[in-house]
Amino acid sequence: MIKKLLFKTTPESSLLNETSLLVLRVIAGLLMASLHGFGKMPPGDKLIGGVQALGFPMPVLFAWAAALAELLGGIFLAVGFMTRPAALFMAFTMLVAAFGAHLADPWDVKELSLLYFGISLIFATRGAGKFSIDHFMK
Repeated sequence: MIKKLLFKTTPESSLLNETSLLVLRVIAGLLMASLHGFGKMPPGDKLIGGVQALGFPMPVLFAWAAALAELLGGIFLAVGFMTRPAALFMAFTMLVAAFGAHLADPWDVKELSLLYFGISLIFATRGAGKFSIDHFMK
Protein backbone atom coordinates (compact mmCIF):
# COMPACT_ATOMS: atom_id res chain seq x y z
CA MET A 1 0.00 0.00 0.00
CA ILE A 2 2.76 2.46 0.96
CA LYS A 3 4.79 1.51 -2.13
CA LYS A 4 1.75 2.11 -4.33
CA LEU A 5 1.10 5.48 -2.68
CA LEU A 6 4.69 6.63 -3.06
CA PHE A 7 5.60 5.31 -6.50
CA LYS A 8 2.47 4.65 -8.57
CA THR A 9 2.01 6.99 -11.50
CA THR A 10 -1.41 8.60 -11.76
CA PRO A 11 -3.06 8.11 -15.16
CA GLU A 12 -2.62 11.24 -17.27
CA SER A 13 -6.34 11.79 -17.75
CA SER A 14 -7.28 11.25 -14.12
CA LEU A 15 -9.39 13.74 -12.20
CA LEU A 16 -6.46 14.32 -9.83
CA ASN A 17 -4.08 15.21 -12.68
CA GLU A 18 -6.62 17.42 -14.43
CA THR A 19 -7.45 19.25 -11.20
CA SER A 20 -3.77 19.73 -10.39
CA LEU A 21 -3.17 21.23 -13.84
CA LEU A 22 -6.17 23.51 -13.38
CA VAL A 23 -4.91 24.79 -10.02
CA LEU A 24 -1.37 25.37 -11.33
CA ARG A 25 -2.65 27.05 -14.50
CA VAL A 26 -5.05 29.39 -12.69
CA ILE A 27 -2.63 30.40 -9.93
CA ALA A 28 0.35 30.93 -12.26
CA GLY A 29 -1.74 32.78 -14.83
CA LEU A 30 -3.44 35.10 -12.37
CA LEU A 31 -0.20 35.87 -10.55
CA MET A 32 1.61 36.57 -13.83
CA ALA A 33 -1.13 38.89 -15.07
CA SER A 34 -1.79 40.71 -11.81
CA LEU A 35 1.72 41.01 -10.35
CA HIS A 36 3.75 41.40 -13.55
CA GLY A 37 1.59 42.19 -16.58
CA PHE A 38 -0.70 44.93 -15.27
CA GLY A 39 2.24 46.92 -13.91
CA LYS A 40 3.91 47.00 -17.32
CA MET A 41 0.89 48.35 -19.18
CA PRO A 42 1.39 50.55 -21.02
CA PRO A 43 5.15 49.96 -21.27
CA GLY A 44 7.03 52.86 -19.74
CA ASP A 45 10.48 54.27 -20.34
CA LYS A 46 12.08 51.81 -17.89
CA LEU A 47 10.80 48.73 -19.73
CA ILE A 48 11.50 50.20 -23.16
CA GLY A 49 15.01 51.20 -22.05
CA GLY A 50 15.60 47.73 -20.65
CA VAL A 51 14.54 46.12 -23.91
CA GLN A 52 16.75 48.53 -25.84
CA ALA A 53 19.71 47.73 -23.56
CA LEU A 54 19.28 44.04 -24.42
CA GLY A 55 19.84 44.93 -28.07
CA PHE A 56 16.38 44.17 -29.41
CA PRO A 57 15.46 46.08 -32.56
CA MET A 58 12.30 48.19 -32.29
CA PRO A 59 12.41 48.33 -28.47
CA VAL A 60 8.94 49.88 -28.17
CA LEU A 61 7.41 46.98 -30.11
CA PHE A 62 9.28 44.36 -28.09
CA ALA A 63 8.42 46.11 -24.81
CA TRP A 64 4.75 45.90 -25.79
CA ALA A 65 5.23 42.24 -26.73
CA ALA A 66 6.78 41.46 -23.34
CA ALA A 67 4.09 43.34 -21.42
CA LEU A 68 1.29 41.68 -23.40
CA ALA A 69 2.91 38.26 -22.99
CA GLU A 70 2.72 38.74 -19.23
CA LEU A 71 -0.72 40.35 -19.08
CA LEU A 72 -2.71 38.58 -21.80
CA GLY A 73 -0.57 35.45 -21.58
CA GLY A 74 -1.34 35.23 -17.86
CA ILE A 75 -5.06 35.79 -18.38
CA PHE A 76 -5.22 33.31 -21.27
CA LEU A 77 -3.28 30.76 -19.23
CA ALA A 78 -5.59 31.20 -16.24
CA VAL A 79 -8.75 30.56 -18.26
CA GLY A 80 -7.17 28.01 -20.58
CA PHE A 81 -7.73 29.93 -23.82
CA MET A 82 -5.16 29.63 -26.63
CA THR A 83 -3.01 28.11 -23.94
CA ARG A 84 -0.16 26.74 -26.02
CA PRO A 85 0.66 29.94 -27.94
CA ALA A 86 0.12 32.10 -24.83
CA ALA A 87 2.40 29.87 -22.77
CA LEU A 88 5.01 29.81 -25.54
CA PHE A 89 5.17 33.63 -25.57
CA MET A 90 5.34 33.65 -21.77
CA ALA A 91 8.14 31.06 -21.77
CA PHE A 92 10.20 33.10 -24.24
CA THR A 93 9.60 36.29 -22.25
CA MET A 94 10.69 34.59 -19.02
CA LEU A 95 13.88 33.25 -20.64
CA VAL A 96 14.72 36.77 -21.79
CA ALA A 97 13.96 38.05 -18.28
CA ALA A 98 16.16 35.43 -16.60
CA PHE A 99 19.12 35.44 -18.97
CA GLY A 100 18.81 38.91 -20.48
CA ALA A 101 17.43 41.43 -18.03
CA HIS A 102 18.73 39.52 -14.98
CA LEU A 103 21.89 38.07 -16.54
CA ALA A 104 24.25 39.68 -14.03
CA ASP A 105 21.92 39.08 -11.08
CA PRO A 106 22.32 36.18 -8.62
CA TRP A 107 20.23 33.04 -9.06
CA ASP A 108 17.75 34.03 -6.36
CA VAL A 109 16.73 36.98 -8.57
CA LYS A 110 16.44 34.74 -11.66
CA GLU A 111 14.42 32.18 -9.70
CA LEU A 112 10.93 33.59 -10.30
CA SER A 113 11.50 34.05 -14.03
CA LEU A 114 12.79 30.48 -14.27
CA LEU A 115 9.81 29.10 -12.35
CA TYR A 116 7.42 30.91 -14.67
CA PHE A 117 9.48 29.63 -17.62
CA GLY A 118 9.12 26.03 -16.41
CA ILE A 119 5.40 26.34 -15.78
CA SER A 120 4.88 28.01 -19.16
CA LEU A 121 6.90 25.31 -20.90
CA ILE A 122 4.70 22.60 -19.37
CA PHE A 123 1.54 24.24 -20.73
CA ALA A 124 3.14 25.14 -24.07
CA THR A 125 3.97 21.47 -24.66
CA ARG A 126 1.08 19.73 -22.90
CA GLY A 127 -1.86 22.09 -23.34
CA ALA A 128 -4.34 23.35 -20.77
CA GLY A 129 -6.07 20.11 -19.83
CA LYS A 130 -9.73 19.18 -19.68
CA PHE A 131 -10.84 22.04 -17.45
CA SER A 132 -10.17 24.79 -19.98
CA ILE A 133 -11.78 26.78 -22.75
CA ASP A 134 -9.39 25.10 -25.20
CA HIS A 135 -10.80 21.68 -24.32
CA PHE A 136 -14.37 22.78 -25.01
CA MET A 137 -13.41 24.40 -28.32
CA LYS A 138 -12.15 21.13 -29.84
